[in-house]
Amino acid sequence: MPKIVDHEERREEVVEAARRIILREGIEAATTRAIAREAGYSNGVLTHYFADKDDIMLSALRSSHRRIVERLRGKLAGLTGLAALRELLLDNLPLDEERVAESGLEVGFWSRSMTSPALLEAQRAEADELRYLVRSLLGSAAAEGEVVTGEDLDDVAERLLALVDGLSVHRLLYPGRLGPERLARMLDTELGRLRPTGA
Repeated sequence: MPKIVDHEERREEVVEAARRIILREGIEAATTRAIAREAGYSNGVLTHYFADKDDIMLSALRSSHRRIVERLRGKLAGLTGLAALRELLLDNLPLDEERVAESGLEVGFWSRSMTSPALLEAQRAEADELRYLVRSLLGSAAAEGEVVTGEDLDDVAERLLALVDGLSVHRLLYPGRLGPERLARMLDTELGRLRPTGA
């Protein structure tokens, strides 16, 4: 009797193999040959399930984003306003090994996205979702009086996201200079500027 192949499971194995290589050795090391070897398959198997290397890369990026969203659901449960915003932004900072790896994967995709329209579109879609969430939480915090600023909240959202991106890159490049406690403190200082005087 012929062996029954679970196609979705096999695709996931290839995606996870790509993700492991990217996290371990960087995006440039994730060649189709290396991915096939890591997954324990031939190159032919990869071409059967994916259109090209960018298709694999895109699937790996989406897989990483799904993991982050699942983790965030638990962290944000029951939180609103500024507390939810703080938790969301902290989760996007590389404060532990898992998030250092995720940040490394994300940053690794930035340069590749510049030459891949599909990856760039996926990156922008994910960034738009994060920006929407940050802006929504800022709006609800302002409505509750937790945030008081004369600045446009769209600008505040952009600044907070830029701070998270910048701190993440600096943490990856200079881990001895920017530890988790310092990253969290710098984010809290920025959020503190939005609170009402005396809060």
